[in-house]
Amino acid sequence: MPGPYATVQDLGRPGYGHLGVPRSGAADAPSLRLANRLVGNPEGAAGIELTFGGACLRFTSGAWAAVTGAPCPVELRTAGPPGGPGSRVRAVGPYAPVWVPAGGELRVGTPPAGLRTYVAVRGGVDTPLVMGSRSTDSLSGLGPPPLRPGTVLPVGPTGALSPITVDAAPPTAPAPEVLRILPGPRDDWFVPGALAALCAGPYQVSQDSNRVGVRLDGARLERARDGELPSEGMVAGALQVPPDGLPIVFLADHPPTGGYPVIAVLVSADLAGAAQLRPGDRVRFRLGPGSEASL
Repeated sequence: MPGPYATVQDLGRPGYGHLGVPRSGAADAPSLRLANRLVGNPEGAAGIELTFGGACLRFTSGAWAAVTGAPCPVELRTAGPPGGPGSRVRAVGPYAPVWVPAGGELRVGTPPAGLRTYVAVRGGVDTPLVMGSRSTDSLSGLGPPPLRPGTVLPVGPTGALSPITVDAAPPTAPAPEVLRILPGPRDDWFVPGALAALCAGPYQVSQDSNRVGVRLDGARLERARDGELPSEGMVAGALQVPPDGLPIVFLADHPPTGGYPVIAVLVSADLAGAAQLRPGDRVRFRLGPGSEASL
């Protein structure tokens, strides 16, 4: 069982924006990188991105696995010996490698905070490459489809991998209450004080958020210009403002281009935190170092 929404993700397919193909990849890339390091994979190996946890993953062959990202309760269920007692269930810690024997099940619960959890398996998920990546792209439809009950994922070879050297790692920070931003490139499309309004009060994450972007409810940002921009390039972390005035923080599956003005862009170090925001969370924005004068 894959839980509410689960996809295969690596670090994406950069370099195809001019063809209209998003980068995609793990929404919280540092968490996927960490999960891969814990099992001795290259950081860019493909793993599973879970949304709201809730997955039960059965291993047909024994393998090392690790769980990172939004912290969840994790259990390992194994079959008892022939003729002996039945199955055994024990709690295992996230942020550490765990051996799952053949026939074992890794059960990932629901995170009390945060949104996206990552499961890496030594050898990596070995689905076919599409334009150099195994990532599921929810916008363009490239890559494998979202996981469904009964989906079987191949695992790559492990013979050439380095030994596992990381015993445990610190947990990921909780979803942030403040995200840092840099003004522009189209802050001049908004009335004076729009950036101050953006940073003044909390916004609430909308139920309509997804891997394309975090949609926010709160103060509406008023424009100083009518009309729309010609389509221009977009980046992950851009705060695009559609005509309703409510900003959208673009995530991994954002479109390569857009015509709504971008009032600000997240500091790159805060992008992973934005990917962990869940519906109902409240978040504030703060101008990053060197940009305070823009208020």
